[in-house]
Amino acid sequence: MEKSQLRQLIQAFSAAEKREARKFLESPYFNRRRDVVQLFDWFCAQEAPEKGQAKRHLFGEMPVDDQELRLRMTYLHRLLERYLAQKEMEADDTALRLHLAGSYRRRGLAPQFERVRKSLEKTLATSALRDTQHHEWQYRLHWETHQLSHTRNPTELGHLQAASRSADVAYLMLKLRLICLLTVHRTLYSVDASSPWEAEVIAFAEQHAASQHPAVAVYLHCYRMMRYPEEESHFQQFKHLLLQDVGIFSREEMHGLFIWAVNYCIRRLNTGEHRYYREVSELYKPGLESGYLLENGVLPRFTYHNVVAAGLQTGDLEWVEFFIYQYKNTLEKQYRESAFSFNLARLEFARRHYGAVLDLLQKANYRDVLVNLATKTLLLKTYYELDAHDLLQSHLDAMQNYISRKRILGYHRTNCLNIIRYTGKLLALNFSDKKAVQQLRDAIAQEDPLWEKDWFLAQLG
Repeated sequence: MEKSQLRQLIQAFSAAEKREARKFLESPYFNRRRDVVQLFDWFCAQEAPEKGQAKRHLFGEMPVDDQELRLRMTYLHRLLERYLAQKEMEADDTALRLHLAGSYRRRGLAPQFERVRKSLEKTLATSALRDTQHHEWQYRLHWETHQLSHTRNPTELGHLQAASRSADVAYLMLKLRLICLLTVHRTLYSVDASSPWEAEVIAFAEQHAASQHPAVAVYLHCYRMMRYPEEESHFQQFKHLLLQDVGIFSREEMHGLFIWAVNYCIRRLNTGEHRYYREVSELYKPGLESGYLLENGVLPRFTYHNVVAAGLQTGDLEWVEFFIYQYKNTLEKQYRESAFSFNLARLEFARRHYGAVLDLLQKANYRDVLVNLATKTLLLKTYYELDAHDLLQSHLDAMQNYISRKRILGYHRTNCLNIIRYTGKLLALNFSDKKAVQQLRDAIAQEDPLWEKDWFLAQLG
């Protein structure tokens, strides 16, 4: 039962959601079967559910076919899926009221419809949101109003025309968002991800919509940033609009926009443009404060690593320390301690507190292969800075063996082997031989990939 979809769904529930789901199952409107509630309680209490135990829990010692258990599991699964759908719908008050307006219209209850319509009209007018969903709501409200008013006055087309305009903007924004996403995939994966009517949609948005709808302008700058990455002005315009954050996008949409802007900076950093550490830091800070970079309250561990890297490069060490402690508990529990200790060690290395680096790196268990390699590289640099050459040589040998066992590292394997090779050259170098020093400096400068290139060059003066 370990791999059953029902078990996986219940495991994904928080404690509060399990309590809510049980109340849902106990409601006679949704469910009248007591055995389904019993089965849910049993799943919630089991760490490793087993089929025989489930049958005994439901049926006692009575011999029953496995099909009886499967039927109850299927019924419970469908009810829990309905609970999730209900929870999503109730979280969207505007959508609920639109459904209510449609229900009143279909029943011919004009006064009740008008009350809900006015309330919705006020909500949409006063909300700062001007994203795709806002225009979809506008379309649906005008459409419902036209459906009712048309029966009274067939020549009145005002709401139908307004519905058409809102539908146009909603479609345009949705299409722009998809075009941006496809452009990202083209850039990252070199695949044919072209969008039908891309040129026409962009041209129409530029000529007819950008000046009237700020959200359209944001997506246009985002598209140009991705489509023409070498023209930095597009990124700067997109970043400027993003940091203004006037509330026209939902939190989910802002998350995506921030990620796109951050990824643009990372791509520029990967080409060696170090000034983009400052640019990406200017995105990270407001993105964290607003919560846009978090996913359901969780900060991805790789974002945690990248934020620290950017802060260390810009020299903002006090803010880095604040960030490491402030956002520790937003990390996934299984990676929390290792990510915290690794990044605190990076900070201590920047402060030249090498003893603290060794203490931190020896305490944590680094299961992630890439973080493990980064940790080994940080230890390598620390031993070198401490002139602990015997420890460093042993560490290089162990690192070489570790990489030999990990055959799937690809690009990272080449980078780490280069780090080991050039560290060995540093240890063997006669620093009094100016020609040898220059030859090594030239070789390091031309090497690719070599992520620690700046550190190696710094050791050569």
